[in-house]
Formats: sequence, C-alpha cells, structure tokens
Amino acid sequence: MGISSAVPCCSVWSRQTQLRWLTSFHRRILAQQSVTSALGTLQQGKLPGAPTRVVSVPWGVSPRGRRVLHAPSSSFQEVMLTSERYRVQRLPFSCVSDSDVAFFEHIMPGRVITNPEELKPFNVDWLKSVQGCSKLMLKPQTTAEVSQALRYCYERNLAVNPQGGNTGLVGGSVPVFDEIILSTVLMNRIISFDKVSGILVCQAGCILEKLNEYVEEQGFIMPLDLGAKGSCHIGGNVATNAGGLRLLRYGSLRGTVLGLEVVLADGSPLDCLASLRKDNTGYDLKQLFIGSEGTLGVITAVSILCPQKPKAVNLAFLGCQSFTKVLETFTTCRAMLGEILSAYEFMDEKCMELVERHLKLSSPVTGSPFYVLIETSGSNSTHDEEKLNNFVELAMTSGLMLWSLRERITEALTHDGYVYKYDISLPVGKLYDLVTDTRVRLGQSAKNVVGYGHLGDGNLHLNITAESYSHSLLDAIEPFVYEWTARYNGSISAEHGLGFKKKQFIQYSKPNEAVFLMQRFKAMLDPKGILNPYKTLPSSS
Repeated sequence: MGISSAVPCCSVWSRQTQLRWLTSFHRRILAQQSVTSALGTLQQGKLPGAPTRVVSVPWGVSPRGRRVLHAPSSSFQEVMLTSERYRVQRLPFSCVSDSDVAFFEHIMPGRVITNPEELKPFNVDWLKSVQGCSKLMLKPQTTAEVSQALRYCYERNLAVNPQGGNTGLVGGSVPVFDEIILSTVLMNRIISFDKVSGILVCQAGCILEKLNEYVEEQGFIMPLDLGAKGSCHIGGNVATNAGGLRLLRYGSLRGTVLGLEVVLADGSPLDCLASLRKDNTGYDLKQLFIGSEGTLGVITAVSILCPQKPKAVNLAFLGCQSFTKVLETFTTCRAMLGEILSAYEFMDEKCMELVERHLKLSSPVTGSPFYVLIETSGSNSTHDEEKLNNFVELAMTSGLMLWSLRERITEALTHDGYVYKYDISLPVGKLYDLVTDTRVRLGQSAKNVVGYGHLGDGNLHLNITAESYSHSLLDAIEPFVYEWTARYNGSISAEHGLGFKKKQFIQYSKPNEAVFLMQRFKAMLDPKGILNPYKTLPSSS
C-alpha cells in the first residue's frame, strides 16, 4: 500500500480556516516512508471545498507510528567532563581495582565491560551535555546478581550509577566521575501477563516499545508512551516517574505501577512485586522508589496495570492564532470529546521552523503562531467520528485550523546547537508566558527560545539553543526560569526528574522541610551514599 492511500486527507477552506485530517498512519509504512513523503502527499492532496471527513483508525494501525531517538551529531570527544564543566568535587568513594573487576567477572562472567571504547556511549547522555569517566560497566541478568554486586560495592564503598536506556535529559543516567555503571540492558524478560486483569510483570530492562508490542497482541497497551519508547527501559521510566503522551488519559505511573522489586544499596532485595489493584497493608513502599532516580534502590522488576487497547484512534492537527486560542480549544475539546480525548499537545511556530530547517520536513500549512495535536481513542469508531465531526464544525466557526507535526522537535533542536532544556509544570493559563518572558530576557544571546509540550496536563518543554555551551548564558537562564516557575506555584520538573542538572534547585518546588525529610530517607536507605551520587538531592551539608 502506498503512502498516498495510507494518509487520506481532505481540506475545508474558509477565509481564516484551513482544516486537515491526518489519519491511518500504519506503523509498518512509517518505518518505510519518511515523514517528508507523508507531508508531500498532504500538500499534493489539497482539495479546496471538499467536505470534511474523519477516518477512524484500528488500534493496530498506529497514528503515532514508530519514534526513535536520533542521537545528536556531536562526538563523544567534544563533550566536556561534567566534573569540569560544573566544578564538582568527587566524594571519598573507593576506586575500582583489578581485584574488584575479578570479583564481578566471577559473578557475571562475560558481562563486565572495561574497554574504554565500549564504555564511551554509556558515559555520555543522549543530549551530549554531560560526561562521566566510568571505567567499569556491569550487565546483570537477575536480581540475585544485582544483589551480589551491590552488596560488594557497599562493603567496598564503590559508587554505582544505575542505568537503563540512557535516554534521560537531566544528567541522571550517566556517571559524574568514575561510578560503576550498572546496566539493566540484559534484564529484559517478561515474567507474566494476566489476560483478564491486564497486569504485566517484567524485568526492569524491558524496552517500553517491546512491552507495548507484546501486550497489544493480548488486546492491551502500556499506560505510557514516550518519544524514546524504542530505547528507554521500563525500570528507568518508573525510576524517573516518566509522564509522556498518554498521561492525560491513563494517569501517572504512581497509579498504574502496582508493585516493584528493588535491591537496596547494601544488596538487600525488597520484594514488593504485588499484582493487586488494592493492597492497604501498611505504608506503600513502592512510592518511595517511583521517581527516586536510582538514588534509593535499583529497580529490578515491575508490576504494572495495562489498559485495554482502544479500537478506534483519530488524530487532528490545528493551527491557532494565539495561545489564548490554544487554551480555548483545549476547553472545547474536553467538553465535546470527553472520555475519548487521549492527548492534547501544543507547539509554537519556532519549533516548526527548526523541524523544517534541520530535518527538511515541509509544512502543509503555514502562518500560525501555534499548533495543536489532538488524539482521541475509544471503543466505538462511529461514536468517535460523530464527536470529532461536531468538534470540527465548531472549530471552523471559531477560526481554528488543522495541522501536522509534533514529533521530532527534540531531534531538530539538537541540530540547532547546544540545548538548554527545561521541563516545567504550570497552571495552563500561564504556560506560554514563561517562553515569552524568557525570550525577552535572553534577547540575542540565545539562538532560539521555543515552547511545546503536553498542555493537557500543564507540562511545558522550554528549550533554548545556542551555538555552544555558555556559562554566562546558563547564568542568565538559571535561576530565572525556576524563580518564574515558583512565582506561579509550578514545578521545576514535570516529568524528566531532577538528575544532576536540577538537584540544586529543588527548593523552588519543595519546602526545606520536605527536602530535609527526603535526605533522611536517603541516609536511612543508603547510609554510604553509593547509589547514583551527585543526583536528585542537594548535598545535606
């Protein structure tokens, strides 16, 4: 089937409105055809005056297709060491010796990496913004091996950096100095799946996309969906409390994760791998580890509730003349689409310019300062189409226009230079004001200041690009962005975590009493501080 038949489109034109439906993206076709081809087809398919129609999509035909993180073009050698760029002092941990390597080889033969070339990609984050100098990586396959390794590291006072798919954006997944990298890449076994309840139990190293493919075959989907789903691990998702594109519909991992298996800093395994929807016996310990970023324990297995996959999925893209219109459209969507609304994403025109410039993707519609992507998913295609048609009719009378292209913005940004990334939660009415004020503050010192994100849950991705890293530009951005966020009772980290880059700014979102209590938890569960040091929490001193 050619791309032209895979992406049917009709347009409705009025003086101020252009409407487009972009539907029926088949995952297999998107793997073979570039987005450029799809957009080219849309441009050729302009049919002024044609009636609007909505084409429902069976869930097996994914409108999102396959998203893969493309690494920035910078080489590893160009990345400055984190310790030098941020002037960090190494804590008094032991250094890895030959006898240490021999011990690890004994408990996991053939899965101990010491070759500097092999270690390079695991020492650098995906953004190529931070770099450690670990000389050793371990690849355990079982919880027992993780337990043995951590028990030894605890006794020897060796610092450990747990690592999943290394797709984090705040420097939390790579070493700062020479911490041992403990990779979950080989812990990729699905333990069980209950086809009645939809409860999946798997090891922490399972790739999110592979899990989604597995449960789809059983009539379910994973409750989260991320741009990095082809690389990220479910254990890392849980450790960072990742949000993503399905949070509006299915909620956060704090609600869908039913149980965890965790190994503590001293090697003690903690089996809280429950598969029960309701369990009110004592403290809910798993919540300590969700979002803890590997600083309290290493997650080795996850029990998670998967929703049934919807039978009909539709996408709509809109262009809006102001951010106020973006908000009005969201209000209308919630009122008219109700229970079938599953995603509401927004992006500004600067994002589109970068995607066009760096990825050579042409836009079928131009001229709007803001664009919105709306996804619906439900069980009755006729019912969903009727709701969407009603929304389209109202959209036309309100001066809205459908559009395309939300994905690959992150990739385009990396081609624009060094990226300063901020993941902010704010009241939706103030969401874009931060972008505007930051743009005014930085002026010509920044190459581009753009904003996009999950408006449905109040999550802004503020991105600032420059030709290269500049400490003076960083000083102009921070703490300004965090002070602005705190002024409007927002959060300085909506879904990326604090990692290394944001740990010193936690007070902008949490009171001192809360930070002190967190530090007490850390001291209790990891007295020597060997788990992911220099991350998440400011120094207790």
